[in-house]
Amino acid sequence: MVNFKAYREVDGAAAVELAKKCQQVSEETGACIAVCPPAVSLALVAASVDIPVLAQNVDPYAPGSATGWVTPSMVKACGAVGTLINHSEHKVGAETVAECVRMSLDCGLTAVVCADNVETAVSLAHCTPDFIAVEPPELIGGDVSVTTANPRIVESTVESVREVSRSVRVLCGAGVKTGKDVAAAIALGADGVLLASGVVKAKDQYAVLTDLVSSL
Repeated sequence: MVNFKAYREVDGAAAVELAKKCQQVSEETGACIAVCPPAVSLALVAASVDIPVLAQNVDPYAPGSATGWVTPSMVKACGAVGTLINHSEHKVGAETVAECVRMSLDCGLTAVVCADNVETAVSLAHCTPDFIAVEPPELIGGDVSVTTANPRIVESTVESVREVSRSVRVLCGAGVKTGKDVAAAIALGADGVLLASGVVKAKDQYAVLTDLVSSL
């Protein structure tokens, strides 16, 4: 799952270009690659590719008087299939997470809830999202993968979340940049990875994407 964040590299038409590269690699390798473009590009990206497209965030509002907020129904209407919730750069309270998950699932969206440690992951797993993505914030955007710097957090999150609900799948992220990092995440029990700068800011995005899925 590639989070485009708000990097300059995905301004305007570049968001579609990167999404198409992700689709190309997915088609060539059979790997499942999903993308999370900025809200301003969400509808255009969703209309341009066939791989899963998710929003970077939703707000707990129903359609109506909610100027400036992004509702789950808006995201669904854009053609997206899911959303991130509670990313470390857009944190919200536990009650808001629960409401966003509920409203997203009610709209038929896949809910991917981010957590910064095992305890938070376990707490938020009780909301029964589709995925919990554990990302230690101190490693986000860095050059050392969580699978190297703190493999135990991945294993512990997988074990602990499954004790809450075996239907909640686990992703890991922070510093993931290579196929070896992805393979290590899978070996530790994760179902996949959530990453951003390793792809978005790469000089050769296609080459990086191909390497990332090379060990699957």
